[in-house]
Amino acid sequence: MKDSGKHWALELLPLLMGVLAFFIVIGPRALDPQNIAWLDSGDPATHYLGWVFFRHSPWTFPLGLNPSYGLELGSSIIFSDSNPLLALLFKPFNAWLPETFQYFGIWLMACFVLQAWFAWKLVGLVTPNVALKLLGAGLFLFSPPMFLRMGGHLSLAGHFLILAALYLTLHPGVQRRRLAWGALLAATALVHAYLLAMVALIWIADLAGRTRKGQLTRRTALIELLVLFLLVALCCWQAGYFSIGKGTVAGGFGLYRMNVLSLIDASGWSSIVPDLPEGPGDYEGFNFLGAGTLLAAIFAAVALLRRNTDFGRAVRSLPVLMLALVGLLLFALSNDIGLGLLNAHYPLPKAFVKLANIFRASGRMFWPVFYVIVFAIIYLVVRSNRPRTAVCLLAVALCVQVVDTRNGWAGLRQSRMMEPASEWATPLQDPFWKSAALHYANIRSLSPKNQPDTWQPLADFAATHGMKTDAAYLGRMSTTALEQAEEKATRMLQTGQYDPDSLYILDENARLEAVKTVNSATDLLTRIDGMVVLAPGWKQCARCLAVEDEGRAMQSMPLIKVGQQQLFNHTTLHLVQGWGTPEAWGTWSDGAQAEIQLRVPPQASSIVIDALAFVLPMHAGQTMVFSVNGVQALTTRLTTVQGNRIEIPITPAMREAIAGDRLMRIQVQLPDAISPKQLGLGEDQRVMGLGMKSLTVQ
Repeated sequence: MKDSGKHWALELLPLLMGVLAFFIVIGPRALDPQNIAWLDSGDPATHYLGWVFFRHSPWTFPLGLNPSYGLELGSSIIFSDSNPLLALLFKPFNAWLPETFQYFGIWLMACFVLQAWFAWKLVGLVTPNVALKLLGAGLFLFSPPMFLRMGGHLSLAGHFLILAALYLTLHPGVQRRRLAWGALLAATALVHAYLLAMVALIWIADLAGRTRKGQLTRRTALIELLVLFLLVALCCWQAGYFSIGKGTVAGGFGLYRMNVLSLIDASGWSSIVPDLPEGPGDYEGFNFLGAGTLLAAIFAAVALLRRNTDFGRAVRSLPVLMLALVGLLLFALSNDIGLGLLNAHYPLPKAFVKLANIFRASGRMFWPVFYVIVFAIIYLVVRSNRPRTAVCLLAVALCVQVVDTRNGWAGLRQSRMMEPASEWATPLQDPFWKSAALHYANIRSLSPKNQPDTWQPLADFAATHGMKTDAAYLGRMSTTALEQAEEKATRMLQTGQYDPDSLYILDENARLEAVKTVNSATDLLTRIDGMVVLAPGWKQCARCLAVEDEGRAMQSMPLIKVGQQQLFNHTTLHLVQGWGTPEAWGTWSDGAQAEIQLRVPPQASSIVIDALAFVLPMHAGQTMVFSVNGVQALTTRLTTVQGNRIEIPITPAMREAIAGDRLMRIQVQLPDAISPKQLGLGEDQRVMGLGMKSLTVQ
């Protein structure tokens, strides 16, 4: 194809490529603004819930404050990673939006389209050839690090912001740069702090580099520095960056690093390139180039050996940018340098480490270097070959990249193409909850903390019923406010005096204290849907639903009544040993044995478990041996993943064994349990066998 880049229709090609890639990798269902099924767990859940509370809250100043989601613990739309740029865009239209509305699918589509667009512009700095520009943009577009973020940290999928910064830096012109950089920095500040740090560093390197070359006067550069710094500070202030004080400093620098082998470590994203050993936190530094880009890197290496490009001169012309990229590389590696499983540590001043922990997931900071490497590879292939040859080489590389990375993004597509839903399933099914929503303004977690075990169903309940909550999952939280909340919680538990406008959900430690001081004449202390509930003044409320009170007689293990179903997607109260973290569907066993503890009524005749089994074509079955308080109960073998019903009859021998404390201990032996890593399916090391969805007493 000959150069015809001036024709406006050709400028649509990268946009169409971005749209096509979105439908291939993500699929159309995420675009439905009323479909929130794919946002129902982990980070995407707090992204969505942060937006729900924000849209229904009165306007504040700064604009990004979100006090209904976090209460005294402090919250703003930036710390639920709810993409303030879009939250502030859509909030003025809240009255016209449907009750269920999410913009995260629109955001992901924009990430694809703009990634392709800015990649097209970047490659256009190397060649005017349309085919080469399109193929090069494709390699930028099918970026495993960008795709990985679309599985959880949705705002961090905005890698196009990095490409835009690199384009402005590498473009030879300086016209309207203040406007262009100002718009880019402002937008990035309203998307994510990590991306802002990267883009801002590239901007400063560009400003210093052009001043050094004499393209900008020192006066002009100083004015730009001050004006854009104030603009970024204003955007950060309005987005709520400064709302939590010292809480911006976390921990984990050195753990969440980039491994030296990251560029060639597939981590399950290739069927060609093997997975390499890595440290426990190295997943944050996932920067696999992809088999196609690695193939193009071989072509580029040949070009370097030929020495028929001006690559060295191009690199030497950008010394400040190169220095910034080296700094990002060193920060990404951290002071705990990992080479596979090998580790080398060097000390840094405590003050530096404390400052670095603002961006504790340092492995992410390699992304600008990652894209410069991709750009350099394309540059060398294009400049060292005739256009037709370069087209063939990049076409082969792109085909390999698209096909081989499917090993990773196929799972992403599956999770985004699940059955649509406009609401989430909730364990809060008892009529008590609707009655409580009419009586209380807040729902609180005791003891207060960031991301308590039950944060998601409680926050979803609060958002649905117009309540406020401190049961939140936030990227950062005010340490001062948290300390004050903990002190207040201790006083309430010691005195039995609670805020009358708040419903409290207690963890096990809080329950142990509450049973000692609860005012049983006025306050309700009981279990509802597996959660320990303390409702101040409930017994004096004439309109409130009558509920059986356990009060000071409450035991550590709740009684499961006949016919009552216990779900395991948000709680592990009954799963006492050998279990993993709850997921949206339930909880996997972790290890070769596990234990379940129950209190059941005397008339119970059997225990029915709705279960998954970790079964795959290469691992066809799971044998499970159940015993109750040492009495052998059942041996079964499951050969299907879904739809497994396990019924354990309660025999006279079992009744005799549990007669003492009425506590039923179900031991499960799982001789066929195995980890996905052992089966060659990524880095997941959990030894899984039985997946507990629910349990019912018959």
